[in-house]
Amino acid sequence: MMHAQNKPAARFHVLHETRYRYAHPVSLSQQLLHLQPRSFQFQSCEAHAVVMEPGPDESQDALDYFGNHVRYLSIVGYHDSLRIVAESTVNLRPRPGEELLAGSIAWEQVRDGLRKVGDPTRLEPVRYLYESPHVTLSDEIAGYARKSFLPGRAVLASAHDLMLRIHREFEFDPHATDISTPLSTLMRIRRGVCQDFAHLMIACLRSLGIPCRYVSGYIMTVPAPGRPRLVGADASHAWVSVYCPSIGWVDFDPTNRCMVNLEHVTLGWGRDFSDVTLLRGVMLGGGAQTLEVSVTVTPLDEQVAPVPSAGQVR
Repeated sequence: MMHAQNKPAARFHVLHETRYRYAHPVSLSQQLLHLQPRSFQFQSCEAHAVVMEPGPDESQDALDYFGNHVRYLSIVGYHDSLRIVAESTVNLRPRPGEELLAGSIAWEQVRDGLRKVGDPTRLEPVRYLYESPHVTLSDEIAGYARKSFLPGRAVLASAHDLMLRIHREFEFDPHATDISTPLSTLMRIRRGVCQDFAHLMIACLRSLGIPCRYVSGYIMTVPAPGRPRLVGADASHAWVSVYCPSIGWVDFDPTNRCMVNLEHVTLGWGRDFSDVTLLRGVMLGGGAQTLEVSVTVTPLDEQVAPVPSAGQVR
């Protein structure tokens, strides 16, 4: 396993606000939230609270299949809007960086080692080895991946090269795709957003037998010199975690061509977007709806405005 200092290197306050407005009243709303940051080797969630307006009639916390925190909220009664605010304080510790790349084992050894029946260490990574709802495997994607995964090349060096190629060859365009856009279309238009690039990198790795996870979280944006940090200017984000025996899981961000370290806050991970959708719900009524989302990631040496306490669930 990788080791890092136990002392936090960064502390962030995360404010994620989601607001729905409905054309007609809703009589029942049930929501499933993946909004509590995980605690693991490089991150700890110091505090977390959720505000829901109107206040929930039922609230229940649990862990999902992948160990992510989930919260179920239910409102029984007519309402024409819904506001959900998640507020978290997160501590981050530094991760190893590019020094890992050349020292990892060859990617073929990773692939072949997972074929050993009876090896208990393979049970967790193999769940991230196959197709999933948003990750389809194809000969085209495998061929794209092989340009980075040369014979005998270290698995993490290969993954790093793949990340750089995706960043170089695909353009960020928030209007080009939506979550239902298949990878075959992405390969053709070469434009998309962070979810698309994460799904593509995952498909490339899995097509060659390398386990990888979809990671959901936030990334802090840096304002231009002399400009204040803008409330709501940050965003939910997605990246990829690659498995390497003896090292563990190593995270790569193809959207920003970097290895993940102290600018990324992890909410959870799964096979793809569908396993860690931040908010997913069902409603009775409502008709047409509008959605507004605002995310602010603030270093704790900067001032943070308090969250209104109405309908608060802790």
